[in-house]
Amino acid sequence: MVMAQALFKSLKQEHPQATIDVLAPAWTRAILQRMPEVTEAIVMPVGHGELGLGKRLKLGRELKRQAYDQAIVLPNSFKSALVPRFAGIPLRTGWRGEARGWLLNDCRTLDKEAYPLMVERFVALAYPAQSRLPHPFPQPALSINENHEALLSKLDLDSDRPVIVFCPGAEFGPAKKWPENYFAEVADVLIREGRQVWLLGSDNDRQSCEAILDQLAEPEQAHCRNLAGLTSIGEAVDLLSLAALVLSNDSGLMHVAAALGKKLVVIYGSTSPDFTPPLTDKVAILRLDLPCSPCFQRECPLGHLDCLRKLQASTVTDTIGKLLEQNEA
Repeated sequence: MVMAQALFKSLKQEHPQATIDVLAPAWTRAILQRMPEVTEAIVMPVGHGELGLGKRLKLGRELKRQAYDQAIVLPNSFKSALVPRFAGIPLRTGWRGEARGWLLNDCRTLDKEAYPLMVERFVALAYPAQSRLPHPFPQPALSINENHEALLSKLDLDSDRPVIVFCPGAEFGPAKKWPENYFAEVADVLIREGRQVWLLGSDNDRQSCEAILDQLAEPEQAHCRNLAGLTSIGEAVDLLSLAALVLSNDSGLMHVAAALGKKLVVIYGSTSPDFTPPLTDKVAILRLDLPCSPCFQRECPLGHLDCLRKLQASTVTDTIGKLLEQNEA
């Protein structure tokens, strides 16, 4: 969802008076509320993978009263194009896919070589078909809550030491997760150098974050906090904004950190930055480019996870040190 902000910004540049409402899953609402370009986040009442034809028809009829001029459909699925058709929106734009040409009347054929990045495919839909994509195009930039004191108090945190945030989770699967013991090695070095480490993620990441914490000696544990599952998405955004640097797998929080302009070290395993890179120039991307990677699989098909395990903690620590020195220069 973060990358979609580049589309919203492009639309605002082309149509400054436009009202942009976004229909998306409920969990994205907190992110959309941090995008000044978005007027309203409308919750999609149908779960992922569910057809829910009756619910989509009901929602379409409700949205018809809003008299929207255009719908831009980002997912390539058939069912994602149903609501705009049910809502009678006169211009329905999207990429061709899943035999949905009769649902979209501005249905475009994607040239993957012309638009290799996902964000380019989003932004291109802001302009008429066959238009040349402007470069550079707008980058995501999330707003934050400047009053952090209440949040820090709620979570019993302080900013006495410089904050390094780790995002060790990856909802996609284990083939994107750098080993927990390596995260712990990096945390140990950073804490001994006088910093503190916050571990962020969803409730699904709590066990992984706890494993990182458990591998630290007791004195270092005092400066490392497992916050996975304890924050809302909006609170996670605000905590990331306090970081001097973020270390992350290829994940949603990585894109959030990039949209906050944070110094960022990103580890890629089974996936590739050639398709969904962090949209920032304050980034160091670490990947091994083994013959077997990227494989784009959720689990390592060879069972060894070499694309992650062979990336040593010392390499990551050195990269973080160099970025932090740039930050202090």
